[in-house]
Amino acid sequence: MAFGIDEVQGIAERVAASSGLEVVEVEYRGGGKSRLLRIFIDKPGGVTHEDCANFSREVSTILDVEDIVPGGSYVLEVSSPGLDRKLLRAADYERFTGSKVKLMTREPVNGNRHFEGRLTGFQQGRLFLELDRERKKNRTSESKVEIELANVEKANLVPEI
Repeated sequence: MAFGIDEVQGIAERVAASSGLEVVEVEYRGGGKSRLLRIFIDKPGGVTHEDCANFSREVSTILDVEDIVPGGSYVLEVSSPGLDRKLLRAADYERFTGSKVKLMTREPVNGNRHFEGRLTGFQQGRLFLELDRERKKNRTSESKVEIELANVEKANLVPEI
């Protein structure tokens, strides 16, 4: 049986929905005896250790009964996405408007590919950043930038403590 990350994602999303959780990301790494299936979950206010344990129990039971992960042995890790969580979908940018982010684009925008600043908005597939003053030194005179979501290669929240 071929491994399907989409099947795992679907199962994880069904379990998450029944528990008031959201699946942020599913990763599958390794091979042979050292295979790791990592699922990041979240909910408003953050997830607890108990949320992760309950979710892990439910998902692992389904994955094992349906034999989704071939070869039998694997390690399932369920975790919160952390303070520096990845921004992957349009909904993430909408949810975290007002937060500090760090991102890298596929193609340069105003001559740069690396940006850090406050996400001031997200509309029609475009995100709006107000750049940090320290980061814009020697780069561009612009204090704001507009970036197509399709051009974002990688984006993470920047923890503010």
